Amino acid sequence: MPPKPPSVQRATPIFFVDAIEPALVFWEGQGWKTTVSVPHGDLLGFVILASGDAQIMLQTRASLAEDLPAVAALGPASALYVDVGSLAAAVARRGEARILVKERETFYGAREAWIVDPAGTVVGFAESKS
Repeated sequence: MPPKPPSVQRATPIFFVDAIEPALVFWEGQGWKTTVSVPHGDLLGFVILASGDAQIMLQTRASLAEDLPAVAALGPASALYVDVGSLAAAVARRGEARILVKERETFYGAREAWIVDPAGTVVGFAESKS
């Protein structure tokens, strides 16, 4: 019997872009606010934007290639980042989904794993320490 499904706490789309700064003009013009920003060299490599309870993430392709080369190799335009109560349960219940990146710990303290589902969607499951 497979383990109980993980509780999903949040699902956030990540859009992979050539450069974040030009995209911010659009998103901030729509009322989104930058809540997290991570540099990559002299430019931004990653941001989290929020509007009310909704979030989106932008990450440059160059940053993605350094951080998650197995994901970057697929050339996705986007991915889904899913915060779950149990990373182990999410990975155990992946079915036919292929693991791209086995469990790892991020610099911000989350444990995550990356898969590609049978339809080709890249999904990152993350469990926070808190």
